[in-house]
Amino acid sequence: MPHALITGASSGIGAALALELARRGWDVSLIARRREKLEAVAASVVEAGARAALAVADVTDRQGVRQAIASCTAQLGPVDLAIANAGGGGLTPADAFDAGEASRIMRLNFDGVAHTLECVLPEMIARGHGHVAAMASIAGLAGLPPSSVYSASKAAVQVMMQSMSAELRHRGVAVTVINPGFVRTPLTDTNDFDMPFMWEVDRAARHIVRGLERRRRVIEFPAPLSWPLRATRWLPAWMVEWLIRTVIMTRT
Repeated sequence: MPHALITGASSGIGAALALELARRGWDVSLIARRREKLEAVAASVVEAGARAALAVADVTDRQGVRQAIASCTAQLGPVDLAIANAGGGGLTPADAFDAGEASRIMRLNFDGVAHTLECVLPEMIARGHGHVAAMASIAGLAGLPPSSVYSASKAAVQVMMQSMSAELRHRGVAVTVINPGFVRTPLTDTNDFDMPFMWEVDRAARHIVRGLERRRRVIEFPAPLSWPLRATRWLPAWMVEWLIRTVIMTRT
């Protein structure tokens, strides 16, 4: 069976992806910080008929990620699909901007992806086969207040993956960036603002896995959110800022 590795696999989209992949014939390695929750997800993977490996690590810890992935590959073999899913939110309003909080968000959402890719890419390139995917967000398509640094961290992931795709496709390694909108997870449960076009996590996982099976470069949803945000790239800066102030900020 092919081997998929998922970071941030203890809950939310990561856990749902693990179960969906197991149902589709993948062995799954699970990495996150919370062992008890990982063990519960691993049990669901095994119940679905697949093998599971798990390792506890914080994706901001470069050496910890390396050790965790080494443990998983020792159990299940080389990684065919790596999903750098771990991440988190955080508000950074301009009138109370905190550089420490900004650094925390970037370490989690960007460095965490980089630490994962560093471990799996060399072997995939050597084999001439593999697939890496990173969880970004449609928030990376435009700077959405008061989440300036969160948006920036996801934009950084998008650009990194785009660049890697151009480098690696001809070498047999597929690269995918995943840009979800609002998905009902423990992370979004903490939000106290309007979240339009919310998807349930199982629906999101099915949509993502279908896109991964097609080795799509970009998996993005829902369309009613992604299309307008992408369209802002063709508008003058003053108009984008006006739209953000009048449409987005008035709904938060």
